[in-house]
Amino acid sequence: MTRCLIVGNILFATDILAELRKSLVIDYCTSKSREEFMQDCQGNYKDYDVFYVSSEVFATFGRFDAQIVAQFPPKLRFLCFCAAGYDAIDVVACAERNILVSNTPGAVDDPTGDVGALLILNCCRNAYQAADNLRKGRFRHGVRMGITPQGKKLGILGMGGIGKTIAKRMAAFDMEIIYYNRNRMSVEGDIDPPFFFVEEQKYGATYVDFETLLATSDVISVSVPLNKNTTHLLSYREFSMMKQGVIIVNTARGKVINEAALVQALESGKVASAGLDVFEEEPVVHPGLLAHPQSVLLPHIGTFTNESQKNMEELTLENVTLAMRNARLVTVIPEHRHLQSKDA
Repeated sequence: MTRCLIVGNILFATDILAELRKSLVIDYCTSKSREEFMQDCQGNYKDYDVFYVSSEVFATFGRFDAQIVAQFPPKLRFLCFCAAGYDAIDVVACAERNILVSNTPGAVDDPTGDVGALLILNCCRNAYQAADNLRKGRFRHGVRMGITPQGKKLGILGMGGIGKTIAKRMAAFDMEIIYYNRNRMSVEGDIDPPFFFVEEQKYGATYVDFETLLATSDVISVSVPLNKNTTHLLSYREFSMMKQGVIIVNTARGKVINEAALVQALESGKVASAGLDVFEEEPVVHPGLLAHPQSVLLPHIGTFTNESQKNMEELTLENVTLAMRNARLVTVIPEHRHLQSKDA
């Protein structure tokens, strides 16, 4: 019999979970530490085929690195992760053990895109400093004048679901959208060259190379996944290439930006304002960011809504259900798609 272990919590899709438990064996992890969890994987959990994992467990168990993956139950074949970004899981180590990983793309696009738009507007209009000034009884005295987003060039690094959502939101403010992505957005048809890039037209976005985006954007919004190629994607060299007074927004992962380099760029005026929902060592925040009046800082609230959490849990349970009943995943991560095709 196929068995699933919930490593973490399900707080919003409890009705779906209750229904599934009528016909499927789904239990909760009871381990209290990383060491106990690794021991239990070889003992109490040795007969489980599927893990449902939520991100809060990393605070207790640590990153699911090669060490912990090596101790996963011998029967484990699927790890269904309730989040979009999966940098806390060693997916290479999972693949080596033939464990397929899924995530929740799409379910996080709207709420994270909303936060991206919120940060862009806050940075452009200097709203955070203005509100803080007001509360301190200074009204507008000493508040730096902002800029209007209309007509400004928004460069989006990473045009996946979140990047597209930010483009859609900010197009309503008449921003000029350019983007850089690993792959240019999809082509449909074989119209007279150049090919008709349907998605680019849909989002009003123009593809440029990485260096052009850095050099010409008034606002840069980061939406790339974290991996070895994107760690410190923006660092000292990249900031030196940007326009004077550029605005930086990050809703992706903190380690995509070298925070020491960002603080230096803020202090020099190269970066006029930074809007961050993620941090290199969160929950620890670089003291230079905390001290700087032009940094707008949020405690990773991109998906922190009731609706978003419910959507993520429901999609993760869809993955669990398909894994248990058909030995497949709905949203297998890109790195593992070839493994699922091979096993299909």
